[in-house]
Amino acid sequence: MTAQKALSIYRCPNVRVVGDGVYTNLPVAGAYRGYGSPQGFFGLEILVDEIAAGLGIDPVELRRKNHIRPGDEVPITEVLGEGREGFRTVIDSNGLEECIQVGMREIGWEELRNGAKEGPVKRGVGVAIAAQGCGIAGIDMGAVFIKMNEDASFNLLMGATDLGTGSDTALAQIAAEVLEVPVEKIIVYSSDTDMTPFDTGAYASSTTYISGGAVKKAAEDVKAQILEQGKKLLGVDEAEIRDGAVIAADGRRMTYEEICTKALYTDEQAQIMGIASNMSHLSPLPFNATFADVSVDTETGLVTVNRIVSVTDAGRVINPQMAEGQVEGAVPQSLGMALSEHMVFDEHGVALNTDFDRYHIYTALDMPELTVRFAESHESSGPFGAKAVGEIPINAPAPAVINAIYNACGVRLRSVPVSPEAILRALRPEDR
Repeated sequence: MTAQKALSIYRCPNVRVVGDGVYTNLPVAGAYRGYGSPQGFFGLEILVDEIAAGLGIDPVELRRKNHIRPGDEVPITEVLGEGREGFRTVIDSNGLEECIQVGMREIGWEELRNGAKEGPVKRGVGVAIAAQGCGIAGIDMGAVFIKMNEDASFNLLMGATDLGTGSDTALAQIAAEVLEVPVEKIIVYSSDTDMTPFDTGAYASSTTYISGGAVKKAAEDVKAQILEQGKKLLGVDEAEIRDGAVIAADGRRMTYEEICTKALYTDEQAQIMGIASNMSHLSPLPFNATFADVSVDTETGLVTVNRIVSVTDAGRVINPQMAEGQVEGAVPQSLGMALSEHMVFDEHGVALNTDFDRYHIYTALDMPELTVRFAESHESSGPFGAKAVGEIPINAPAPAVINAIYNACGVRLRSVPVSPEAILRALRPEDR
């Protein structure tokens, strides 16, 4: 997973992956947002910055020259599958160039990067780019059942679980958009295994892309049935759906309520309902560019993150407010990785900092100014062009901060979390 995601973002026909399984007596690790991708992009994006410094070119320009583009193949995904053999991937949608341009403009890249570094507190800017995926190709599947009611409401039954991401709302929006009704008309029943269809799970940034695709298919089936039922009841061969009604060419109309009531009780009786499953051999890549503005106190080693700009290509954003919330949740997790979160173990493998007094996560009080933007593209395999947004924003902030520290004070670090002691040791190697 780490290698597959990290090696998907640049045009590079020749790659080698070496992996070692290591036994330890420490606690077993579990799944977390990004699932290996943050670690891969951390190493890769710091390396890219080092290459840019060695070549004497702007690190943004090096990325712009080499990042993957629409129509490019991603060889690593065919070699390294997840849970099964890999599948050929060709980039359909890619808003990464716009992500970079928007991020540069928002952060003030040229001014900060080339600004004066006077005084003990040095200010710098850094960048990192990243990709992710939309579910696991060839494995993840979501199923949906939609039933029409007499009041023109629709029961949406799905196995997809809302973990707090707002997926119930997003999937209801997809159904409402297809059926041309207000979202309030969609009654959601999710993740009750006694009554809802199967879904592989709410993980791997899959819900909008996989389960949302099933919702769209089922809703399209229901809409087609409504149209056919309406045409029968109107006695016409041609009609269209508009404003919650089936309308004939002569202007006669029949509302959703009338169609469903007649279909259930009096004429052409049948339950209007649709069932659909969705599985994809594709896992299209969402993209992100993150820019970090930091200050480094060279007398104390303290690093302060002043601002983060996170720009994401998540395809067509279904619900902008919820998508923004995903970014706002991911960024502090990555900043914690960069600057504060570290497990300490004794010689017997027992964790010593098992509470939040000693294990320091980023809180609202610690957060810098955060600017969230989206560079929309259109992913033809996703519902209404959508891609994932849940994990991608966690991948780039940590390396962007490390690269910003280098721009600020010339200290190149390769491990996290960065402590004041690590900064001072790097600044004053003679004091070690």
